[in-house]
Formats: sequence, C-alpha cells, structure tokens
Amino acid sequence: MGTISSAFSMISGALEADQAGLSIVANNVANANTVGYTTEVPTWQENQPVTIGGVSYGDGVTETGATSLRNRVLEGRLDQQQQLASSSSARLTALNSVQGLFTPDSGSSTATAGDIGSDITAFFSSFSSLEASPSNNALRQEVLSSATTLAGDISNAGASLNQQSGALDQEAAGVTSQVNALTGAIAQLNQQITTTSPNADAGTLEDQRQQDLSQLSQLVGINQISTGNNGLAITTTSGQLLVSGATSYQLTSGPVAGVTHFFVGTTDVTAQLASGGGSLGGYLTARDQDIPSAMSALDQLAYGISTQVNALNNGGTDLSGATGTAASPLNIFSQPTQAAGSAIAMSVVMTDPGQIAAAGLGQGSGDNTNATAMANLGNQTIVGGSTPTNYYSNFVSTLGATVSGVQAENTAQNASVTQLETQNNALSAVNLNDEASAMSTLEQSYQAGAQVFNMLNTILTSALNLGQQTTVT
Repeated sequence: MGTISSAFSMISGALEADQAGLSIVANNVANANTVGYTTEVPTWQENQPVTIGGVSYGDGVTETGATSLRNRVLEGRLDQQQQLASSSSARLTALNSVQGLFTPDSGSSTATAGDIGSDITAFFSSFSSLEASPSNNALRQEVLSSATTLAGDISNAGASLNQQSGALDQEAAGVTSQVNALTGAIAQLNQQITTTSPNADAGTLEDQRQQDLSQLSQLVGINQISTGNNGLAITTTSGQLLVSGATSYQLTSGPVAGVTHFFVGTTDVTAQLASGGGSLGGYLTARDQDIPSAMSALDQLAYGISTQVNALNNGGTDLSGATGTAASPLNIFSQPTQAAGSAIAMSVVMTDPGQIAAAGLGQGSGDNTNATAMANLGNQTIVGGSTPTNYYSNFVSTLGATVSGVQAENTAQNASVTQLETQNNALSAVNLNDEASAMSTLEQSYQAGAQVFNMLNTILTSALNLGQQTTVT
C-alpha cells in the first residue's frame, strides 16, 4: 500500500497544481481588457498510477501548463469575413465620393460637377428660345452661356474623377508597407512558435500572431495554411506566397501605364488583389472598375453632344450668312476625335454668338430651321442609343444602384463580422464570472488539500511520538 510519504507527495503535488491554476486565473483577470488576449485554462494531467502487489493506486495530479481557449476555424472564418467587409467598406467610401459629384442638390461638399442633367435641359432649351427670334443677340448669347455651363460642369466632373482615382492610387500604394510589416512580424512569430511550442498552444505568441493576421486580413485578401510544428503559411487569395515558416515575401509596387501595380516577386498580382478582399481590394476595384466606368459614361455624353451639335451648326447658316467649312468650322464645342477623354477636354470654343447657325443652309438670317433642328437634338437618341437627358439619368441611376448594392453588401458583411466576433468572444474572451467561479473551485480544492496535509502531518507526528497524541503547531 501507499505510505505516508507517498501521501505527502501526492497532496503536495495537488497543492502545487492548485497554486498554478490560481496563477492562470489571476493572469486571465489581469488581462480581461487586453486586446487580443485569449482566455487560458489550466491543463490537468493525472499522474501515472503506482502498482503494488497487483493493485494500482493513484499518484495525484500535475498541472502541465496553460491552454488557450481558441478555435482556429472560427478565427479563420472571422478573418475571411473581415477582409470582405474591409473591401466593401473601402469601395463604398470611394463610390460615395463619386456619387457626390453628381448629386449637388444633396448639399455634398464634393458636388463640383453642378447639375449636369439640368445643364443639358437648359442648353437645348436655349435653342428653343432662339427659334422664336433667331436674330436676337441676347438669345444667341444665352446659347453660348448655357453651353459654357454644360461643358464646364462635365469637364469638372471628369477632372474630379481623375483626382479621386489618383487619391485611391495613393491609398492603395500606402497599403504595401503595412502588409510587409505584418507579414514580417508573422514570419518572426512563426519561428518563435515552432521553436518554443511546436506541439502545443503557444499562448501569448499565438495571440500576437492572430492579432497580426486579423490586421493583415483587413488590408489584403489572404488564405491561411497550417504547417508542421504549429506554423502557418500565408498566401494571397489567388495563391501568391506571402509567408512561409520564418520567411516573408515582400509585396512591392510600381507604376504601369500611369497607375500603381502590385507584385509578389516578378508576378503582377494587381487584378487578383482587386478581387481578393481587404481595403486594398476595395481601393483597386474602385480605381480600376468603378471610376473608369463613370468616366466612360461621361466621355460618351460629352462626345455625343459635342459632335452632334457641332455637325448641325456647321450644316447651317450663321448670322452673317456663312457656313462652316473644314478650314473655318463653326464649332460651338471643342471637336473630339474619340470618345475617350472627351469629358475633361469639353469646352466652348465659339466666342461670337453671331456664328450660331440658326438658319438652314442657304437661308437668310431670319430663318430658324437649324435652331429648331438643334433644339430637337435634345429629344433624339444621340448618346449611346438614348437622348442626352435619359442617358445621363440612367447613368446616375446605375451609379446609385451600385452604391446601394455595395452598401447592402457591406451592412450584411459587418453584421456577419459582429456575429462571428460574438461567437469568438464567447469562447476566447475573458469572462470575469467564469473566472470567479474557477477561482472559487480552486480555492476550495486548495483548502481541502491543506486539510489533508494537516491530517497527514498530525498522523506522522503522532507516529514519531510512539502513538502519543501530539499537538502539531
């Protein structure tokens, strides 16, 4: 059978285990407000039983260290959802700025384009007014004035889109250094974790790595791959390696065709990063898709109005009886050679209102047939198969629908992030009620162990005094 000595050994081990457990609980309480800290619990291990005379006797317990309450699958899902939410948030911010250019009635400080829809109506209406009195110089001046407002607002909108694209380009380029700092830190933590805890939870080191992974996933879309010895490999969502063991691979950037592109090694990964997630994905989607789409629509509008109005004015007769020629055109707007770039370049080049060809070809100055034809342009499908007003209205509606769609997407993704954070916190965050309960249990265990220790001490003292009852102090 066991001896008093072995009983002393077992209860001493139990008291030491309880003390270790209390230290872990105390550490949890101390870190209750530490961002990224994961609750730890004591790991109890039954000692190998002792066999005497074919009978096994328990040999107590050992506390083998703290284990963090983490769920790597749940953490990975949270990181993935965060990168989606971060991407849609960055894109939504950019889209709101774009939409602000075309909604001046909202009071937005970014509404530098004026009300282009109203400008279009006013411009073609000025020809309708000129029909009634084609020789009236004030009405002719009104045509040029409304043309100048329309051209200026379209040109300003195009220039503002270019500025927003440039700002997004700078934002995207700035992400590079942040990504590289985080991948470098993750590689270092990988090395520490695989060295110190290759087969067990690494506690604080894993907390730090998870914090870095969370921040990285908000910047760029990533995949996480578990490797041997408790390590991680990190790739972009399209598979380019960013971290492997203790080695990190730099994300670099450089200009290509006037915009910043991104590389891993020599591979251009710009397109993949745009669809991968993270704020970088949102910036690139807005820069390379949303703004070019808006610019293209604006270019088509400027090109259609400029070429059609110029063609009609050159086909009529102005106040002096002149007709436009190749050598001396009667262009109201600058003449574009292609749609691309037409919006920014749009301007009024006519300075003499007498050159407005209100009369038909070969007609006198009192004729208004060409003014009528130019007024009717406003109701003809001269821009992308639509009237100018309908084309612009459809463009604004489509842009609004895109913004609403991204807003709904972002709202749903943020709700998912919140739900996953709640689930993760329920498991991993410090719950002071749970810690109080654990501390009470350990305290009772320690007190019971202390009582056993006292009893054993009394028995041993009495034995040493030949059975005489002895007071132990």
